Amino acid sequence: MRDFFAQRTSWNLTSNRYAEALEVHRLAGREVIDLTASNPTTVGLRYREEELLQALAHREALAYEPQPKGLLSAREAIAAYYLERGSHVLPDDMVLTTSTSEAYSFVFRLLCNPGDALLAPTPSYPLFDFLADLQDVKLVAYDLLYDHGWQIDFQSLQTAIDGVQATGGKCRAVLVVHPNNPTGSYVKAYEAEQLNRICTANHLAIIADEVFLDYSLAQTPVQTFSANRDVLTFNLSGLSKISAMPQMKVAWVSVNGPEVLKVEALRRLEVIADTYLSMNAPVQWAVPVMVEERHGIQRQLMYRIRENLAELDAQLAAQKLCQRLEVEGGWYAVLRVPVTGSDEDLAIRLLQETSVLVQPGHFYDFPAEGYLVLSLITESQTFQQGIGRALQFIATTCGYTGLH
Repeated sequence: MRDFFAQRTSWNLTSNRYAEALEVHRLAGREVIDLTASNPTTVGLRYREEELLQALAHREALAYEPQPKGLLSAREAIAAYYLERGSHVLPDDMVLTTSTSEAYSFVFRLLCNPGDALLAPTPSYPLFDFLADLQDVKLVAYDLLYDHGWQIDFQSLQTAIDGVQATGGKCRAVLVVHPNNPTGSYVKAYEAEQLNRICTANHLAIIADEVFLDYSLAQTPVQTFSANRDVLTFNLSGLSKISAMPQMKVAWVSVNGPEVLKVEALRRLEVIADTYLSMNAPVQWAVPVMVEERHGIQRQLMYRIRENLAELDAQLAAQKLCQRLEVEGGWYAVLRVPVTGSDEDLAIRLLQETSVLVQPGHFYDFPAEGYLVLSLITESQTFQQGIGRALQFIATTCGYTGLH
């Protein structure tokens, strides 16, 4: 049977121990205190329901008028979002997609021949592996290092580039996640400058994923890669996180950089988008209202994130075994825990013995054991209860009774 299917889909499709433990736990009818929540529509946010429903009822949506880049009014609303952030993105410089995953696929197809390499950060979200497989692209990791905060290991990046080139391969682009998921670290201005120098010297593009851009804990806005002019740059984002509406399937890729490269990239992207046909009309007509929804939603989420971080820090201050790593933005926190076994073993035991669900660090390719990933958008009461149980369990497991 294996030879019947494409090699690119030959993934290990068996359930891992973590998934199996969760399934058994739920089938037994036991409670789950979920500290992994990533679906914003299930965590008690208040949406402007009537306005959103009315926006989806445009009479114009009954007509089929395919536009490869997407409806102009939708792109203008997104351009206005960037302008509010201080970045001038032209509506004609973007292409709407049904998800950032589709945007990645478009850009991978645009830049890469089969077997070409893309450089991706680690730790980071595991989605990249599947997207690369489906597009016949090779992912080569470069490291993010932690030293009083996360930073790009540029020596690792250059070594990865040199390694691909030494074997006759071709590197096409560097992926950056700004801020990273799950580390919550932004690319600093000096890092962006160094990245531009490396990309220019090696003829690489930049693919910048900014879905969590707006969720910064700093008081000043974080600069977007949509303002990058030195290197051909593809900026990916969407309403899944910006307006906490993943079900609406609205995302985009904008292109900037040297004018000649930008124009040619957009011409080719338009053909790719036209080949896959336009995204659905009702949602495109509703985009201006959905973009506007971000103001109320982001206020709620930032309050929740700050509240949960404060609760986490307060509980961590009462013990000495675990620590929270520095987080600058996004929806997640990384907890450093004692290594008594694998992170997966710890996550399974937490679920089985305390009903608390967390994510083990190896899901995100952390370089060693001793990391758990927590969602900061979890409802506050659930978060408080779950953290309390988890820290008590870790203390008891390690034979430490110094909680005070």
